[in-house]
Amino acid sequence: MHRLTIDIGNSSAKIAVFADREIIHHLRLIKVGIIDLAHLIDKFSPQKAIISSVNQGITTLEGYLKKHTNYTRFSTSLTNGVINRYQTPNTLGLDRWAAVLGANGLGFGTACLVIDAGTCITYDLLTGKNEYFGGSISPGIKMRFKSMHEYTGRLPEVNWDANEGIPEGFDTISAMKNGVLQGIINEIEGYIALNNIKESTLKVIITGGDANFLFKQLQNSIFAPQIIKDPYLVLKGLNEAIAD
Repeated sequence: MHRLTIDIGNSSAKIAVFADREIIHHLRLIKVGIIDLAHLIDKFSPQKAIISSVNQGITTLEGYLKKHTNYTRFSTSLTNGVINRYQTPNTLGLDRWAAVLGANGLGFGTACLVIDAGTCITYDLLTGKNEYFGGSISPGIKMRFKSMHEYTGRLPEVNWDANEGIPEGFDTISAMKNGVLQGIINEIEGYIALNNIKESTLKVIITGGDANFLFKQLQNSIFAPQIIKDPYLVLKGLNEAIAD
């Protein structure tokens, strides 16, 4: 069975077609239109479809999918075996919840710490008993650079290139880069250490737009054997939400 999953974020939309749990087609678009859906449905004939969106302007897309597939709008009420103990599920970010479902679907059989590094960095723990209580949200890399410039009188705006690595702080720009980037690495290692205490066996899954950079920097960490990178974790979680 083919399933169509669509994750509409603030700046782009990520789409995947699954055959059971295997991604057979993936693309990223600035904006999804009916023509895009028609092409995917004509090519792959998905029986099921799901959309997760940060905005509510998806009525037209939903109407089209309802005509051509068994359509579901993603919400935190879709649990697929995960026990959601978050106290305010109506305010839980859909991308956070989808990533937790995706981690569960990977089948590690152990606790998972999901780190989604995008505009914000979120840390969410799926316990070894398939329970989710919540996690943490902190500013992402670009947000930290932007806030230092906008909330101070003299710190400049930093243009960050993920290929640079983490420089030593020999001048103002490099000091800002070192502070933000090394601070985030220290933050991640701290969360891993804390959750290692809570769970005897822990997998750490990094996803999101800055995952490649962070994963590379963490290869020298003592926690490196625990860490994997999965750029499609949210889409995998959407697929799990509509799995049979």
